[in-house]
Amino acid sequence: MNANPIRHILFDLGGTLMHAHGDWPPVFERADQALTHELREHHIKLDAKIFRARLHEYYKQRDKDFQETTYHFVLRELLKELGYAKVAESTVRAALDAMFSITQTNWMLEEDTAAALELLKSNDYHLGIFSNAGDDKDVQQLVESFGIRAHFDFVLTSAASYYRKPHARAFEFALAEWSISAEDSVMVGDSLEADIFGANNLGMQSIWLTRRAKFMEDEVQRIHPSFSLVSLDQLLPTLERINLTRPY
Repeated sequence: MNANPIRHILFDLGGTLMHAHGDWPPVFERADQALTHELREHHIKLDAKIFRARLHEYYKQRDKDFQETTYHFVLRELLKELGYAKVAESTVRAALDAMFSITQTNWMLEEDTAAALELLKSNDYHLGIFSNAGDDKDVQQLVESFGIRAHFDFVLTSAASYYRKPHARAFEFALAEWSISAEDSVMVGDSLEADIFGANNLGMQSIWLTRRAKFMEDEVQRIHPSFSLVSLDQLLPTLERINLTRPY
């Protein structure tokens, strides 16, 4: 006889439920220009290349300590350094919104996402998202625009939670939303380091979605998911296998 079946599935977003349909460098260039153009409307001069360079500095740091420094903080601090210490919050937000209005156009929902989510919900699974992202509003807008928000109990981001996967606190915030323990949940994601390693360390089941996965050889050697899948249409049968083999 088996234990109670796992009914709570935590998803990554980018590379798992959605993917980029074009190369990022030209998209980032247009996005940064949109941000600086919006700032110029408020008589603020910012070089787009300086802004992108500062973002890359922040990327390096967050990958070391798994603590999120938001785009908002990066932009605000840079503006202070340039002598714009009292920029209105609405202006900073408008500039970021202008940038994300460009980057969001490069994301598209995976073809099998909607059907997979509907199937899971019809089989009484509870679904959540935790996305490593520097801006919470950006992620919330993307999920809404794809028409999948209703499938999820919550959509969490590192921007709103401070911690990035694979930090244990990121997963604990998600589990707290459901008031469940780690062993009663499954993490589904494309990143061996962020999604699989983090989930394994906490005692969650882990499912590695490989079709968009980018990884180092050493990661494959040391990080072992509970299961590996190529597409989301394999997800429900895999969850059923997990439940069938759960100890009493």
